[in-house]
Amino acid sequence: MATVLQANPREDLRGSATRKIRKKGYVPAVIYGSKTESQPVSVEGVDLLKTIRDVGKNGLFSLDIEGKSKHQVMVHDIQVDPLKNEYLHIDFFEVDMQSEIVAEVSVRLEGEAPGEKEGGVVSHLLYDISVKCLPADIPEEIVVDVSNLAIGDSIQVADIRSSLKAEVVNEDEETIVTVQAPAAEVEPEGTEAEEGAEPEVINEKPDNEE
Repeated sequence: MATVLQANPREDLRGSATRKIRKKGYVPAVIYGSKTESQPVSVEGVDLLKTIRDVGKNGLFSLDIEGKSKHQVMVHDIQVDPLKNEYLHIDFFEVDMQSEIVAEVSVRLEGEAPGEKEGGVVSHLLYDISVKCLPADIPEEIVVDVSNLAIGDSIQVADIRSSLKAEVVNEDEETIVTVQAPAAEVEPEGTEAEEGAEPEVINEKPDNEE
């Protein structure tokens, strides 16, 4: 059964009304889409958190507005209070299941690189990859295996493109992950050339000068 999140319409959009909504444990939101007129709503905060955990970052679910209308949506944007770590506002995007969309998918590294055991440093450079596909085909995440990477090796978008069903929007040359050589200690410039040289004496007076 598809995940359903209950929502209530919002009529009063003043700041005072929005604060009251948050105090009651609800999150102000808006639903919109290419064929959907923007509509302010609110959803229960705990139910919202459970829904996102259930379906994932790019998951689809049904938004039920007072039992009067249901919309197939995905979370498009989340505003979070950085101090309280609470949701401030949510954008729900109603999708057309028959039309392709572009979505950002998180990249997760898997495995242990041999180069790391040799002292190298695994550098994760690309954390999200853009894909274009039908809403139902959006992957929850893209897993990149690093278990064959030695020092100096890297994985680029071109290397994982054929393994995904969705069309990858990023350029082939973009590097997802690389194993960098350990930083070498660099001696101060000119150390060897000056080693053993006597220090220069500045403003030394002649022996006969008092």
